[in-house]
Amino acid sequence: MTRDEAARNLDEGVSARGALGRLGRSTAKHLSAPGTSYAKAATGAVALMLIAAGAIFLYAPTDALQGPVQRIFYLHVSSAIAAFGCFAVVLLGGIVYLRSESLAADRIARAAALVGVILTTVTLVMGMLWAKPIWGTFWTWDARLTSTLVLWIIYAGYLLVRRLAEPGRQAARFAAIVGIFGFIDVPIVHFSVTWWRTQHPGPVVARDALPPEMLATFLFTMACTLVLAAVMIAIRYRIETLQDEKQIAVEPPKVLRAREPEAAR
Repeated sequence: MTRDEAARNLDEGVSARGALGRLGRSTAKHLSAPGTSYAKAATGAVALMLIAAGAIFLYAPTDALQGPVQRIFYLHVSSAIAAFGCFAVVLLGGIVYLRSESLAADRIARAAALVGVILTTVTLVMGMLWAKPIWGTFWTWDARLTSTLVLWIIYAGYLLVRRLAEPGRQAARFAAIVGIFGFIDVPIVHFSVTWWRTQHPGPVVARDALPPEMLATFLFTMACTLVLAAVMIAIRYRIETLQDEKQIAVEPPKVLRAREPEAAR
């Protein structure tokens, strides 16, 4: 390789790195600008959650048996339902990707998995805070709690696979399989309180055990949480798309050092 070719390769590497920096700044600006649809959607979702919090503390009556701590119920159950919805999106995205290798399906599965893990974390933490004053302990190896923890581990493992594996078709297919089979645990979590004798209370909404004010507050909180989850998935999907584009379109070429001319013998 001549010195001119090496210089051209070096210039291309510098230009690629410059384009990479510009794309990163453009991504941050696009996602943070207050006028974007993403910022408006996020603001609306947060506003809905604040209204739901007002309903929880100001509208819903205090439970006669458990007292104020029962108010955790509204966010605890709503987060669990929203997490189930996220993992259903991962399931569908994985199926579509395995059938058609759609990059969009893979991205939305990645986005939904992250949001689902976050919501499952909220579910576990809220449940532990609720359990301490009622059961006298933060944790017990109850069927509902254990199966929920297993669900968190499965999809945290899904995210770990996506992070550690080399990006590409093989990693996407393996993650899709993990996401599909991992969803088996969702009905186990849901029906655990009816399949086994558990310390966790059974379903109260299906049994009409809630007063009208509590039921209305729960349904409203659940709807707001689902909206928040959808907005989070949409934002994360956009981030995943930009990251994929950055990886594919702006990859600096390798610069080869020019060989020094051999001394004349």
